[in-house]
Amino acid sequence: MFSHIMIGTNDLTKAKSFYDAVLGTLGVPPAMVDGHRIFYMTPTGIFSVSQPIDGKPATHANGGTIGFAASSPDQAKAWHDAGIAQGGTTCEDPPGVREGGMGKMYLAYLRDPDGNKLCALHRM
Repeated sequence: MFSHIMIGTNDLTKAKSFYDAVLGTLGVPPAMVDGHRIFYMTPTGIFSVSQPIDGKPATHANGGTIGFAASSPDQAKAWHDAGIAQGGTTCEDPPGVREGGMGKMYLAYLRDPDGNKLCALHRM
C-alpha cells in the first residue's frame, strides 16, 4: 500500500543515530544520507527522515503512530531498548503482550527524540 513514509526532524545527526540503532534491531541497514534527508531502504518500502524543506521547525503528529514489524517479542523488546538508549522515551504502556480485536500482539511504544510516536509490533 505504501511506497514510503517520511517524518521530520530538527537534528538530522541525532535522528540518524537513533534510527540506525532502532531499525538495526529489525535488520535494516544504516541510512543513506542525501543532503537534508536520510533513507532506510528495504524490499517492502522506504522509511525516511528529513529536515523540513520550508525551513520551519519539524513537529510530530498528534494521534499519529508509525508501526514497525518485529519477528518476535524479543526483537520488539530489543528495538525498544535501542530506542531508549538513543534518547527515545517510553510512551503508552511498557512493552508487553496485549489482546484486543486484532488478536494477541506484543507491542512496544516509544517516542523518538523529535517526539514522533513509534511502535514495534509482533503478531502472536
